[in-house]
Amino acid sequence: MVFKKLLGSLGVGGPTVDTVLESGPVRPGGTLHGQLHLVGGKADFDIEQITLELVARVEAEHEDGEAEGTVSFERFTVGGGFRLAEGERRTIPFAVTVPWETPVTELHGQSLGVVLGVRTELAVAGGKDKGDLDPLTVRPLPAQEAVLEAFGQLGFGFKSADLEYGHIGGTGQQLPFYQEVELTPAPQYAHAMREVEVTFLANPGGMEVILEADKPGGFFSSGHDAVNRFTVSHQGVEHRDWNAEVDGWVRQLAAGHGVHAVHAAHDYGHGHGHGHGHGEPHQGDSHHRSGPGMGTVVAAGAAGLAVGVVGGMVAAEVIDEAGDFFEGDDEEGEEG
Repeated sequence: MVFKKLLGSLGVGGPTVDTVLESGPVRPGGTLHGQLHLVGGKADFDIEQITLELVARVEAEHEDGEAEGTVSFERFTVGGGFRLAEGERRTIPFAVTVPWETPVTELHGQSLGVVLGVRTELAVAGGKDKGDLDPLTVRPLPAQEAVLEAFGQLGFGFKSADLEYGHIGGTGQQLPFYQEVELTPAPQYAHAMREVEVTFLANPGGMEVILEADKPGGFFSSGHDAVNRFTVSHQGVEHRDWNAEVDGWVRQLAAGHGVHAVHAAHDYGHGHGHGHGHGEPHQGDSHHRSGPGMGTVVAAGAAGLAVGVVGGMVAAEVIDEAGDFFEGDDEEGEEG
């Protein structure tokens, strides 16, 4: 898709830039290809720098509840240092590597409700302006897909996915936020947990898989969270029995082997965070994080985790939310 933006800070007659991303989703740690099409304005302009910015819609927790906002999580300089003549047309190809922890936005071609974008910033002598947001689609790594497919085949259902601002203690997390995929428990585990949250923290050598189970309370005790972390390699994904491996992980969560009830603070900066603290037992209440509410379910079968939308109206609401994110951000850019 092509998004055009007249540089408002330069007024009418300024240069324009079209950002065209190569069709198809990118994977975490993969290369994002595209082209920038510049058209000169009614005068010559010195293009000092052209920057691509990766942006995500993220939920942040505060003392008075949750709020959503946009977070820039990577910037790339892809051009600059030349004069764009009056009316001149110039094309600049780019290829940038997205972070390994980039959230997954789709599974088997179905949106998970996570919203990412690519924004182009053009800095010229005497002015700077941010262009429109181009939606960024990210599909899972083979290991991520294998884990999710195994959950589906074990009978777990997809509830929602969201991005939480903060840091998971004791991990190698690099980005200022992390993704949670919330699953409803398989029937055989319904007595032991109310939901399971899956977080992937990928890196060049493999990935950390953080599982958090919301465990129900008993007659004389409140519910709590059980957390465990596993390391998975990118190598040999096709040779592993993922159903058995993931089932073993879930059994550990259900039995409480090697895990604790936790309520450790994330590095939010303000307010009181909660989340994944490993090896830090705490007598705390359970917490619940709500995603964008896609209203989807997971069908377990030979094909693995198949995401189905419950009702066209629900799907339309998700699309509207994404549209509001992009349109609202563009309006901010025009005002600036």
